[in-house]
Amino acid sequence: MTGIVDVAARAGVSVATVSRALRGLPGVADTTRKAIQQIAAELDYVASPSAAGLPTGRTGAVAVVSPVARGWYFTAVCEGAQDVLTANGYDLLRYELSEMETDRHRVFDTQLLRKRVDALLIASLRLTHDEVTALHAMNRPVMVVGPVVPGSPCVRVDDVDVGRLATGHLVRLGHRAIAYVGGNPDDRLGFPVSPARHAGYLQALESAGIEPDPALTVPSKFRANDGVNAFAELCARNVSPTAVFTVSDEVAMGVMHEARRRGLRVPEDLSVVGVDNHDMSWLFGLTTVAQDVREQGRIAAATLIERLRTGIEHETSVTTMPTSLIVRSSTSRPAGARP
Repeated sequence: MTGIVDVAARAGVSVATVSRALRGLPGVADTTRKAIQQIAAELDYVASPSAAGLPTGRTGAVAVVSPVARGWYFTAVCEGAQDVLTANGYDLLRYELSEMETDRHRVFDTQLLRKRVDALLIASLRLTHDEVTALHAMNRPVMVVGPVVPGSPCVRVDDVDVGRLATGHLVRLGHRAIAYVGGNPDDRLGFPVSPARHAGYLQALESAGIEPDPALTVPSKFRANDGVNAFAELCARNVSPTAVFTVSDEVAMGVMHEARRRGLRVPEDLSVVGVDNHDMSWLFGLTTVAQDVREQGRIAAATLIERLRTGIEHETSVTTMPTSLIVRSSTSRPAGARP
């Protein structure tokens, strides 16, 4: 079997130079890199992840750490990141933090990631001060999608503005009894978006002179089934919202399903707005605040690749991506409202 030593011998360079050339790392002349790539192809040499890291200290892998692995949002982030990582010769490893506190310690308080990855992408996870300190102590580039983390670059959307945009749309249609579905008081994973979107919801109501009704705010996680349960809870409270703003499109889909199961018409009896522009949102006719989640993943991965190439590990920058309201058939004026 052909090894990296054989490629180095044929090319007349060191093993370290071969490794750097095949990993796309700096410090290798273009002519030398092309010659090494041609020789490697002729010898049918393919570097293994473990062997490739020996001369350079690199593993050829990037970790994506997220509260959960399932769900459209986190899958879309990883899809975008993988587009960039694969093009640059890196593998993507996913680490899910379940609600067990030991899982967070396993990732942040040990040397697990230091040995396995060259960089880390943290997706929509609020970190404690100790966890931030532990990440920086790993001496690996860190990039965050979602919340701002001190000392690390971040790509995000303004979630407070998302809440204002969605709720403001419902207010302009004439709705006054607007419910918010999102935010779980028992959440130990640190999803940061629900409180921010709820803050935007409250700001939009205040701007319109609408007194918020606490009974119209219902906790929910992020799956469609959570939206079903949340709307059932609203009904159990004997409140009658004419519109609902949900923390995500998947939750909105659950709300719409349960409302229709109970005999309500969408949007004639209940208007619904979600967030994300989920791949299936058009199928539900769902009005949504769109964000380009895959592009956020691509930007995060490209930033990490640049950090790896330049050797810069800790540099704070915040990239705020635009959002937009997409109006579909799930929202309309409430019955009796003036145009």
